[in-house]
Amino acid sequence: MTRPITAGVDGSEESLAALAWAGREAERRGLPLRLVHAWRFEVHDAFDAGDRDTQRQWVRDGLAEAARTVADGHPDVTVTTDVVEDGAVDALLAAAAESEMLVLGSRGQGALVGFLLGSVGQQVITGARRPVVLVRAGDEPSAEAAGREIVVGQHGAPEDSAGALRFAFETAAARGATVRAVRAWTLPPVFAYSPGSLKLLDEAGGLEPYERKALAAALQPWRERFPDVPVVEHVEMGSAGQVLLTAAERPQLMVVGRRARRTAVGARIGSVAHGMLHHAGCPVAVVPHT
Repeated sequence: MTRPITAGVDGSEESLAALAWAGREAERRGLPLRLVHAWRFEVHDAFDAGDRDTQRQWVRDGLAEAARTVADGHPDVTVTTDVVEDGAVDALLAAAAESEMLVLGSRGQGALVGFLLGSVGQQVITGARRPVVLVRAGDEPSAEAAGREIVVGQHGAPEDSAGALRFAFETAAARGATVRAVRAWTLPPVFAYSPGSLKLLDEAGGLEPYERKALAAALQPWRERFPDVPVVEHVEMGSAGQVLLTAAERPQLMVVGRRARRTAVGARIGSVAHGMLHHAGCPVAVVPHT
């Protein structure tokens, strides 16, 4: 079964930017596109909002118009629409589970910084088992021009970043883009060293060569699977978030992994993903660890 690319659409400028991004990506990947609008009937005392059937028809009409717009620009893409009478988080999580990826819009904080992530976006990213792409209002197709890299973060063992690397390579293959794989490292406390880790570091020739070998090992299966995708290996000492943000001058997409964790105050998506969503100047794909 072919999974579609799904875009959450609510008529806002942000969601229409996400829809445009999703339409281009669906065309590149040869995938169907699904438009989802989460809706619940509401009664307004201040004005006549119509009955349930009237409101549902308004929503369907708006979604149909959005579908016609994207279909006109991408005639080879199969576009379907779905009005879901449910809360936004539950509807989007259900849609994501059936999709190749979920694409959402987000309000930008300005020309030089990234996203304002509301509670819906936070909960969807935390709970989704498929990649979620955040696109700001004002995102332009020109941002995907040749020469602009796809930046992906890699950390830990090869399996820790396999999902993010796969998404980055698949996207780069569809776009004819270069992948810049970034691995950040810091000096650990001396007491964290064990005899076994010291032996590995000695064999690798030191900390930075060890990190370079670890990155190369993580990339090897994806280089073999996507031999035509150019790859830049980027190893730098520093905090992961800062290194990722400065790794490329003008990336066309940032890809990060996330391992959601539960705390007393709710779910967290991790500091690196959180930093990218708040400071990246391009669309950000958040890929759950598999």
